[in-house]
Amino acid sequence: MFETIRSILASQLDIDEDQITRETDIIDDLGADSLDLAELMTMLEEEYGFVVTEEEVHNLRTVGDVEAYVAEHAPEA
Repeated sequence: MFETIRSILASQLDIDEDQITRETDIIDDLGADSLDLAELMTMLEEEYGFVVTEEEVHNLRTVGDVEAYVAEHAPEA
């Protein structure tokens, strides 16, 4: 799952996957904005079959936060 998240972020933000770890802050370290984070979650919703609310998205800061959220909420993870 981490590899999927990392791959999506790297492609979406046009950066090298090696820059992304579980501790990477998506906004502060990668320069993503709230729209980028929403797009990431939409792609993960489609990949893993779950729904995330806009409020919950704002609580996800690091790649590890996203991974933990998906693991907890996705039936196919």
